[in-house]
Amino acid sequence: MTFSTRAALTAILFASVAAPASAEQVFNRIASFPVAQNLPKGEDKATSSEIITATADGNTLIYSDAPGGTIGFIDITDAKAPKAGGSIAIDGEPNSVAAAGPKALITIDKTEDLTKPAGQLGIIDIASKKLETTCDLGGQPDSVVVAPDGTFAAIAIENQRDEDLNDGALPQLPAGELLIVSLKNGVPACDSIKRVGVTGLATVAPEDPEPEFVNINANGEIALTLQENNHVIIIDSKTAKVTSHFSAGTVDLEGVDAKTDGSLNFSGKLTAVPREPDAVKWLGTDRLVIANEGDYKGGSRGFTIFDRTGKVLYDAGMTLEHEIARHGHFPEKRAKNKGIEPEGMEAAIFNGQQYFFVLSERGSMIAVYKDTGGEPELVQLLPSGVSPEGAVAIPGRNLLASANEADLGEDGGPRSHVMIYELAEGKKAYPTIVSKDVDGKLIGWGALSGLVGDAEKDGILYAVNDSVYAIQPSIFTIDTTSKPAEITNVVRITRNGQPAQKLDIEGIALDGKGGFWLASEGDSDKLVGHGIYNVNAKGEIKAEIGLPAELLAGESRYGLEGVTTTGSGDDLTLWMAIQREWKDDPKGQVKLLSYKPKSKEWAAVRYPLEKAEKGWVGLSEITANGDHLYIVERDNLIGDAAKLKKLYRVSLKDMKPAKIGGELQLVAKEEVHDFLPDLKNATNGYVLDKLEGFAFDKSGKAFMVTDNDGVDDSSGETLFLPVTLKVTN
Repeated sequence: MTFSTRAALTAILFASVAAPASAEQVFNRIASFPVAQNLPKGEDKATSSEIITATADGNTLIYSDAPGGTIGFIDITDAKAPKAGGSIAIDGEPNSVAAAGPKALITIDKTEDLTKPAGQLGIIDIASKKLETTCDLGGQPDSVVVAPDGTFAAIAIENQRDEDLNDGALPQLPAGELLIVSLKNGVPACDSIKRVGVTGLATVAPEDPEPEFVNINANGEIALTLQENNHVIIIDSKTAKVTSHFSAGTVDLEGVDAKTDGSLNFSGKLTAVPREPDAVKWLGTDRLVIANEGDYKGGSRGFTIFDRTGKVLYDAGMTLEHEIARHGHFPEKRAKNKGIEPEGMEAAIFNGQQYFFVLSERGSMIAVYKDTGGEPELVQLLPSGVSPEGAVAIPGRNLLASANEADLGEDGGPRSHVMIYELAEGKKAYPTIVSKDVDGKLIGWGALSGLVGDAEKDGILYAVNDSVYAIQPSIFTIDTTSKPAEITNVVRITRNGQPAQKLDIEGIALDGKGGFWLASEGDSDKLVGHGIYNVNAKGEIKAEIGLPAELLAGESRYGLEGVTTTGSGDDLTLWMAIQREWKDDPKGQVKLLSYKPKSKEWAAVRYPLEKAEKGWVGLSEITANGDHLYIVERDNLIGDAAKLKKLYRVSLKDMKPAKIGGELQLVAKEEVHDFLPDLKNATNGYVLDKLEGFAFDKSGKAFMVTDNDGVDDSSGETLFLPVTLKVTN
């Protein structure tokens, strides 16, 4: 027996012991890297990570930042602790990147006038991180891919349309094309560029093809998408000739939320929707999978698998969008356009299994599919940063990385991030909460704010959504005994038989009669009043109670952020937290309000806020348990900037609420729990800012939930987690 044979058999035996066949392999996020860390010292500006690639050894990620005009590097030698590798400034917009041995090829958009498109292919030496030279491309590039054998690269020249000219109608010349360039040790021979014309093929604007994305199979065949033209082309790289082409076709959709109206309603229909593919990937050498983003008149919200002749082997229809909605990631404000917008895609073989990954730009999720040769198997959905654009698989290290283009730092939102995931034995860290269909109907959800535990059943909580869903205020039932937790029912809040509007529900409490008390945060500029509402078990509003005039005299839009109850019967008292200081509050102090429904008496105490070095600090939840009121206090900061996400408590027996307008007691508080480790470690993402719900179930178990803002300027991630407290009443 040779040494190599013995080594192979030993490896097989070791693998069989270390990873039994029954062990589940799942992807989980292991790191989150804000690409702003690659900015020069002292510089702070918006950044983006769009298309991403990896070096041959899998230890370095390279991404394009077109808005910032840079190519960035990330050292992932230790994938769980990525390090900034610096960046290279590029003259123009580097919009795509592909590793080619020791070099990185970048496409650079130099276009100043869309009627005169211009661009270059840049060659970067990875070791020195220097731009060595460029090739003129004679047009506006959009993507570059290197062949699996490294002998050539394919470049899509889009020569994109002006969306403001004639409402973006095609045709708008000059036409796009495909370029093929020979490579030697990663270096392109600029004088070897072959131009492949692709006019006259598509049914839509055949004279004006707009190539979008390329991919190359093991046989050197190039797949090219013409997004606006709704077409797919296959090209032989050796002859630089089109060998086949076909329309991406249309699809009829049912169960669509196609209206941006402040509600989640998956009952609509769309017919003959052009797929309009963005990314394309080969599955082997005979099948193609496309992401149907749409950009012109289409976008079928899913993906499609074709054979090489254009025969549809599988179409996702609404299955992916519905699953993303069950995860709370449906972007309602994009409903009327293209829903979740599948855009980017990756495909790779991990441990002998072919996977492909579909990136939802607007849902900010990565769908992981196993390729079965027939109907693909959706195995999980991964949380991403905001607007994933590109992804790269590193099967040799069991890694996947995504590049997320949106940077919302200027508005206090998350920065652009590169996320790193690992395929390993274990359990799925995400999602932490999903919805369960009821009577065959999908429950869409998001923007969870207040929480309260059921009085009779262990493990059952109720949650409310806020004003993101303006015409669909709701009460959700959550079963915490399921893993992940499940939303098992929804009750819509109504007024006189119609959906209750002008509400911003931020808190919920049991009323002891089978119904609930709800706290609404007001905003006079939006004609939303501050107040509390009593609803029955059907969600019908039975009483509306506004805040007293003496309190409203100092109002702010940062109003009620929670409600809870103490006592019962005639002694029932509602306690409410006001988020931030109002005009009559001393700086650094906010009010805790009390209201007795029987006597209709209002009173208050003052609560001391922690100091904020940046942003602001306020309250976001209040819940009674035992002898204390538990209060969530947080800053409004996200990611590395977040410093305060804590739970405090105030002794009920020491509270002496007084009449509003007079002298109010400043209560003492006790720190109970720091949520920052929970928020950092649960899924290894950046710290989410809006921790807005906290409650105890009947047995005394504590739970927290974050508000995902209805996936509006947000990653859509919701963390619903059990909380272990180290105090007793």
